[in-house]
Parts: sequence; C-alpha cells; structure tokens
Amino acid sequence: MEENKDMVRTELDELGEFGLIDQLTQEFPLRNASSLKGVGDDAAVINHEGYRTLVSVDLLVEGIHFDMTYTPLKHLGYKAAVVNFSDIYAMNGTPTQIVVGLGVSNRYSVEALDELYAGIRLACENYHVDLVGGDTTSSQSGLVISITVIGMAKEEDVVYRSGAKPNDLLCVSGDLGGAYMGLLILEREKAEYLANPNMQPQLQGFDYVLERQLKPEARKDIVARFKELDIKPTSMIDISDGLASEVLHLCKESGVGCQLYEGKIPQDPSTVKIAKDFQIVPSVAALSGGEDYELLFTVDQKEYEKIQKMAEDVTVIGYMTADKGISELITPDNHVIPLKAQGWNHFDRSQK
Repeated sequence: MEENKDMVRTELDELGEFGLIDQLTQEFPLRNASSLKGVGDDAAVINHEGYRTLVSVDLLVEGIHFDMTYTPLKHLGYKAAVVNFSDIYAMNGTPTQIVVGLGVSNRYSVEALDELYAGIRLACENYHVDLVGGDTTSSQSGLVISITVIGMAKEEDVVYRSGAKPNDLLCVSGDLGGAYMGLLILEREKAEYLANPNMQPQLQGFDYVLERQLKPEARKDIVARFKELDIKPTSMIDISDGLASEVLHLCKESGVGCQLYEGKIPQDPSTVKIAKDFQIVPSVAALSGGEDYELLFTVDQKEYEKIQKMAEDVTVIGYMTADKGISELITPDNHVIPLKAQGWNHFDRSQK
C-alpha cells in the first residue's frame, strides 16, 4: 500500500478511537426497516419481525488473506463486506446489517482507512445493507478486519448444508477458477517488481480474472431467481475454499456421496487460457483455487426444468449418491478419481 506523498496524512492518534469511528461511519445511512438503531449506542438494535436471524463472521488478516502490495484499499473494503454477504445468500437469506471491527497499526493514516470504508460503503449501497456498529483497536501486525454480517430469512426458506439427498442434482452458479488465476497474475507481477522495482506491472488483458480476485460479487441474483421460480435448494454453500472442498462439505453434512463431472465444470475462456499459460490443468484451478464466491447447491431432480430456465447462470455438474463418504470426480475420458480437498487451509503452515 502506497499513499500519494502530496496527500494530507492524518495520524490515527489525532482523532482517537471514538473520533476515528465517527469519521469512518458518518456516511452510512440506515436502509433497512429492521435496523432500529445503528452506530452510536453500546449495541445496535435489530428487529426482523418473525424472520429467522442469520449471523456469520469473517476475519481477514494482512499477510494471510490479503497482500497490500497489490490490493487497493477500496477494493479490500468492498471484498471484505461482499464475502460476508455471500455467506448469508448461501443460506438462502438476505443480508441486512454488518458490524466492522478493525485492528490497525500506525502505518495506516486516517485517509487510508477512509478509502477502506469507501469500499465497505459501496458494498453496502450495492447490496442494500446497513453498517450498524463496530470497533477499532491498535495492531502490532498490520491490518486486521473482522466483519460480522446479520441477515434474515423466513423459517421455511432457510437452506442448510445438511439437506442433500441421493439423486439430487449438484449445481453451481457462474464460472470457477478465475479468482485463483487473478491471484497468480498478481503474485507473478509482485515477484517481478521485487526483482526490479523499475518494472511496470503487466496487467493488460487480465481484467476478468483480476476483478474476480480483487472485487468479487455475491450471487444475490441467484437467490432472487430461486424465489421467482419457486426453487428451494436441498443444500447450499458458497465457494470460498475451492469446489472440491465445498462439495465434500455438502456430502459430509448431508451424509451422502457424489459424482462430479470434470467436463461439466464451468470456466471462463480467459481462465482456461491463463491456467494453461501457468501450466496448470484448468479444472484444478476450479477444484482447488477458491475465492470464487459462487453458490454450490443441490436440488431435487424434479426441479430440473426450472433449473434449465437458469441455464445462463447455473450449470448442473453432477449428482449426489447414497454412497456415504464416497465422492468421485469423473474425468472427460470416464476415469474415476477420488475427490480430494486441496484448497486453502488456514492452519496449514505451508500455505503461509
């Protein structure tokens, strides 16, 4: 992260904790009727009036989840909020409020945090979500962002990971692997820069995968289409750690197996080309890359015709089986391979 030397820099201690909170949250109007009280009291007050309340939290740590060498602060704020919204959509719900906690070192100025919050504010505007509280503290290890998202859904609409049944269709929204390819491009350019600080990053032509990595979107449109078509998935999860990992989560929680067809995995042509340039099998980027934030879900086979009406946004990639604990990948030449999760593991030292 570099700041323009000509810009005014306000140190964090000039405002203090409460002054900083006021500065960062002053342009967040309340949009939802369920937000009775936002920033300003000891706690927010929320009333979902008969709906189930959904709550999820995500923690992002500098150097682990993001690299400030190539991550714009506004993009980081946007992404930090949106990936939380995605968790609520994965429960077939609607995100309504967030609470933001920051651990921040004195390396960051007030203006830098304003930029971060500009991204959070844009996400809140785009997804009609209210920021209703938060906290800040000092950090000895760079920037730490904790976002708690609150959402709602009717009791009968909530979808869990545990509802898949044998013969259910396994479906995914969008296309996969792009976010991982975007990360590889950014890491390649970072390595080039460290070797030669005078070089200019070569990012032309990689817009799609870079946006998938730096500014992902949550699939609220898919959840809206479910309601339009009267579809209720039997199970659902968002794809944060790679397709293989998420499929195995659904299988474990539902007590079923699955058959996943490698040739059916949807991928953008640019993702395929970049993967080949990196000498990576394109499907591996989808199976193990992560951070696509698409929705992986199962539906009863009787919903097939309805799912076909979503064909531009949804692909059937397999089906669930009664073989509990047996999840298999079927290659295009009909070889059967045990499905293994090789995506992100937060506690794997080799991935630090």
